Amino acid sequence: MAKIARFEDLKAWQKARVLTNAVYDLTERAAFAKDFRLRNQLQGAAGSVMHNIAEGFDSGSDPEFIRFLKMARRSASETQSELYLALDRTYITQEEMQKAYDLAAEAKKLINGLIGYLRGGKANG
Repeated sequence: MAKIARFEDLKAWQKARVLTNAVYDLTERAAFAKDFRLRNQLQGAAGSVMHNIAEGFDSGSDPEFIRFLKMARRSASETQSELYLALDRTYITQEEMQKAYDLAAEAKKLINGLIGYLRGGKANG
């Protein structure tokens, strides 16, 4: 693996960015207009996925980066859970929920792969 110089080059961060924008697209609709708490929680959780990856990238050590990646992974799981509530409240459709849920699952897979890579003792960016 080539040395990564910027967090923007990490596939996990790129996928998390797509997830975050998908969540914002869903939550900025009228269905969420009165449910500020769920809207803000869902946006925050999705944003935390990409932000924790970026923050961890600049942490200075593999163990610290892994710690941030684990937080990012947990935020992706939180996003998935909150998507169920949005579906249950009929703010989003099953198809919309599944698309966003799958983006979070893909982000978690990429995060897990990055954690595995870092645990392998190889150089990172």
